[in-house]
Amino acid sequence: MSYRVAVAGATGAVGRELLRILAEREFPVSEVAALASARSTGQEISFGEKKVLKVQNLDTFDFTGWDIALFSPGASVSAIHAPRAAAAGCIVIDNTSQFRMEPDVPLVVPEVNAGALRKMKRNIVANPNCSTAQMVVALKPLHDLFTIRRIVVSTYQAVSGAGKDGMDELFTQTKGSFVNDPPTVAQFTKQIAFNVIPHIDRFMEDGATKEEWKMAVETRKILDPDIAVFATCVRVPVFIGHSEAISIECEKPVDLEKARAALRAAEGVVLRDERDDGGYVTPIECVGEDATYVSRLRIDPTVPNGLGLWCVSDNLRKGAALNAVQIAEALVAMKLVGA
Repeated sequence: MSYRVAVAGATGAVGRELLRILAEREFPVSEVAALASARSTGQEISFGEKKVLKVQNLDTFDFTGWDIALFSPGASVSAIHAPRAAAAGCIVIDNTSQFRMEPDVPLVVPEVNAGALRKMKRNIVANPNCSTAQMVVALKPLHDLFTIRRIVVSTYQAVSGAGKDGMDELFTQTKGSFVNDPPTVAQFTKQIAFNVIPHIDRFMEDGATKEEWKMAVETRKILDPDIAVFATCVRVPVFIGHSEAISIECEKPVDLEKARAALRAAEGVVLRDERDDGGYVTPIECVGEDATYVSRLRIDPTVPNGLGLWCVSDNLRKGAALNAVQIAEALVAMKLVGA
């Protein structure tokens, strides 16, 4: 059986990645529509190696008869058009933050909580924040073994998390530094080239940023409502690939060899934990890869039942596009499309 699939926000970085991954993974499509704003209508965009799609106007697109819509057009646009698509009988998998914390919308990472798809009520499924997605993939096998009660995480997030404009700003500032051009700051609050910025999204009343808040509430919704999360989210001058230093406190005693065995066996995880020069994975090595990579596994002796690890993943793939396509694959496997 094959399906009619629409991609909203098709001209953006995540939208292009969605189309690329649908083709790479040979998702069973009978027809694909690339959707974007009116100013992009008529542009051509690739789907696979041979097919070229003409971009259609999301504002006027009729979702009747379409099976799945992969949305990544920005939260305010999803707020308007995702319910419209869902009302037409199309299942929406939304990459934006718009629906993540709504109680009747499943927030899904297939390796962690695919069963939540059976509770879908509104024909909408939410894709989590990119930094949350890779963290819960890495922590799920450890939670199953030792029952995690507290997470302290520091993220090192690539500029692609801010979209194409963020990547352009890093490139322009880096290039300009070699010819003494003063940096132009537009996408970030300070210069990003040769710098790190401990600020992603807006500040909240308690001093946390919204990105840090997202990691806490999304982890509890996906993995376990009883887990406490303290996050510090930092933007770094890397184009693609988020990194995370994670410390966990568990209810049960932690056995390092059991932890390694569980991570080796876990779906979506690759463990490279060599205690030698280069025996770990860095963000540049994960670009274009589907896996979440775990390294630097070690007992944390400063807390009871503590464990520390390093985690990297391609934020445009697992953090966004790949996870959305995996949700679509899970919906098909569970026979929920058209149900």
